[in-house]
Amino acid sequence: MADDETFIREVNEEIRKEQAKALWDRYGPILIGLALLVVLATSGYVGYRYWDESRANTSGDAYSQALRLANEGKEADALAALADIEKTGYGAYPVLARMRSATVKADKGDIATAVSELDAVAADGSIPQSLRDMARLRAALLLVDNGSYADVSSRVEALAADGNALRHSAREALGLSAWKAGKATDALKLFDQIVADQAAPQNLRQRATLMSELIRGSGGAS
Repeated sequence: MADDETFIREVNEEIRKEQAKALWDRYGPILIGLALLVVLATSGYVGYRYWDESRANTSGDAYSQALRLANEGKEADALAALADIEKTGYGAYPVLARMRSATVKADKGDIATAVSELDAVAADGSIPQSLRDMARLRAALLLVDNGSYADVSSRVEALAADGNALRHSAREALGLSAWKAGKATDALKLFDQIVADQAAPQNLRQRATLMSELIRGSGGAS
């Protein structure tokens, strides 16, 4: 009886070995191919991540250097560095360079060119909406002292809507422009909106509070 059981086990073992060999002969090459694909895909992904991060870091370093030059008052060098980033930079840095270049030109007194370049960014449909909105806001802030209320409003009226992430700064730009244009009532409304908005940055709420008090104290609002 024991010999029979041993024989049966040996037969079953041989059958399993033959089945395993048959399965390997049939599917082994496919499994090897899949394993190679996984290894290649993983290697490719890791390589792409390294390449992507390397390019982004290089552009980030170049952008930081350009900002340092601008902060040191080396405007010509800063503009040259920013122009190079616009051409060769990676990710969002070319757009950031365009916007910063406009700011440098505004600091030099060339407001018209700065606004024109910011407007070009805002109108570029290939740029992410958040950056386009930031360009609109920057242009509007320049135009508070260098344009009309209509100029400012045409750029940031939509950004001042409830829920927009830039609404606080947009309302400040509109409020300052309205006050400058003699629209005290409109200005007061905008500044009061900022004061009442608990999500507004503290420093901006403080400025809005001062403006509201100034307008009320002047008796210009009705």
